[in-house]
Amino acid sequence: MHTEDITLENISKVEGRANLHVKIKDKKVEKVEFQIAEYKRFYTWAIKGKNINALPQMVSRICGTCSVAHLLCAIEAIEHALEIHPTEQTRVLRNLLAYGLMIRDHALHLYLFALPDYFNKDSILAFDENDSLQHELLHDAFALKKAGNVLSTWIGGRAVHAMYPKVGGFVKYPDEAKRKEIITQLKAERGRVFRVLDIFAQDTFHFRRKTNFAALAPHDFNFLEGPIKSTHGWEISEKEYGNHLDHVVIPYSMASGYMLGNESYMVGALARLNLNKEALHSQTKKDCAEYIARFPSDDIFLNNLAQGIEIIHCIDHSVELLETMEIKEEEAIVAQPKKSTGVGVIEAPRGLLFYKLSINERGVIEDGQIVVPTSQNQINIEQDVKQLVEDAIDENKKEIEHRLEMLIRAYDPCMSCASHFLTVKWEEK
Repeated sequence: MHTEDITLENISKVEGRANLHVKIKDKKVEKVEFQIAEYKRFYTWAIKGKNINALPQMVSRICGTCSVAHLLCAIEAIEHALEIHPTEQTRVLRNLLAYGLMIRDHALHLYLFALPDYFNKDSILAFDENDSLQHELLHDAFALKKAGNVLSTWIGGRAVHAMYPKVGGFVKYPDEAKRKEIITQLKAERGRVFRVLDIFAQDTFHFRRKTNFAALAPHDFNFLEGPIKSTHGWEISEKEYGNHLDHVVIPYSMASGYMLGNESYMVGALARLNLNKEALHSQTKKDCAEYIARFPSDDIFLNNLAQGIEIIHCIDHSVELLETMEIKEEEAIVAQPKKSTGVGVIEAPRGLLFYKLSINERGVIEDGQIVVPTSQNQINIEQDVKQLVEDAIDENKKEIEHRLEMLIRAYDPCMSCASHFLTVKWEEK
């Protein structure tokens, strides 16, 4: 009998701290543990007793990268609870804010986390400035992140922890003098994305396993509203989503796992393209037709390509909205507290984000549930790791380790911000 362990500690180029432990016995994977190693933060307890008007800003601090997603999802849950119907202008401005988030966050993952693997580099900072392609990609990364930040800041006051959105509307509206400048910048940076799309479209890394997917499926491919579709054949409303989630306690991880209809599943850009690609912006569909034709797919590495396509969509739809919309000062709708419960479901960059908030008659949060995308992907990641290792069981250990890192990175998991490079420990018995 031969037993060995693969232990990957502090997996690099992911958002936060995660480890992986795989136990192999007689060339069969006996155990897989994907360990989210951030300390528990108990934010579902911390929100209790907080006023509904203060809560969105508080929960935006859950994640510095996806702060806008938590902010908007909390606002949506509160508005659903109190039966507040935001104006069309508010809906458009929130969509633009979400587009800015997607542009900069997808750029972070694609260029700074995923791309170095395709050039055998430890990080983008190791790119060779004398190599024309690497030089261009390096500058593409920061130009696209800046474009997303500028759009988010114009709408929300800041790209991170946006100040202006609130329950019922906005406390301040964008400066019209900067609108043309933002349109020009988005158009100028759009062409940069196709360089990275070509790289991920020609990807020699593949991993396929029959997988369930779930995503919002609105008619215009926005990230904030619409029915939820899944490859289970479901089309359900936001308020029903929690009824289909099965909570799973994972004793070796600081994060809970979730299953959907008693099955593992994946959320994120790949799920969105698989379930809703026909709703992409018409210009995106025209210019990205050869890439979009790759979907639907169960190849997890195509999550990278899907994120790149979404950047183009976000730019195209943002430009259309900015060129056609009129912005006028509006009074935010005043929330009238009552004892109620509301659900918010939006698409964060990494997939479905779920909020359920119970409010009392004084406008204070009595209870809440928050389910983030990585928790929903956690069990699916483990099942993919198991198959990948079994498929590559006779290969070089270093190659298996590298492929495992890339597979986990393709999911773009978010725990917090990582700073340590990967340490790999093998134990043979």
